[in-house]
Formats: sequence, structure tokens, C-alpha cells
Amino acid sequence: MQFDPENPINKLCAKGMMLEGEGKPEQALILFEQAWNEAKNNTERFTAAHYVARRQDTVAGKLIWDETALNLALEINTDEIKAIYPSLYLNVAKCYEDLQDFANAHDNYQLALSFATFLPADGYGDMIKAGINNGINRVKR
Repeated sequence: MQFDPENPINKLCAKGMMLEGEGKPEQALILFEQAWNEAKNNTERFTAAHYVARRQDTVAGKLIWDETALNLALEINTDEIKAIYPSLYLNVAKCYEDLQDFANAHDNYQLALSFATFLPADGYGDMIKAGINNGINRVKR
């Protein structure tokens, strides 16, 4: 997915990531929530929700935001964004796994795998595929 460095939502999220790197997660969350509140379309809302999810204190809270990001991405439904679906489903699946809801975890790992063909053939794609396969093996029915 093309990253527009001039987009105000992307700028807020990038600043939040810098704060995370400086060990300031609470300040990062403020910027991610500001991005969510200022987002004007599904692409911006998806981006902001993805970052808000990273700063949640509970797995249940993270799941809510990860599912929000996923559902927004599914509404965008372009070939470009489909490359992000495996990672989004992986995030949701891992939350369900951590909550010991293995049936939903398994289903979401399988959905992640179903979109793996859209992943790039590089280190990132390999990492996501490994995460999906490891998750499937952990929650086998």
C-alpha cells in the first residue's frame, strides 16, 4: 500500500511511532487517538485503528481495534490493500489465541492464509507467512 508521507493522519501515526521508539507509549497513544478522531475516510481510519490497537493495555482492547482496522480494510477492498489482509487477520487471530478462543483463532489464521498469495515475496511476506503457519500449528483443532 502506498504510504503518503504528507497525509496528516500518516504524519500523526509516524510521530506516534517515534514516541514509541523513545519509550513514550502513553504520548504515542494520544497521537494515534488523535489520528483516529481526525480521520476522514476508511483508509485513514484503517491506518489510525491499526496504530491505536498497538497501544491497548488488554488483549480484549487490542482485539476491538484490530477488528476495526480489519473491517475498514475489507471495506476498501483494493488489490493493493489485499496485501495487508494477511497481517490484519494474523493480528486478530493472535488476539483470539491469547484469549484462548481457539476456534476463532483458527478461523482467522485460515483467513490470513487464504490471502497469503497477496503478500510480497520478501522478508516481510515470509515473516507474516511464518506467523500464520505457526499460529495454525498452535491452535490445530
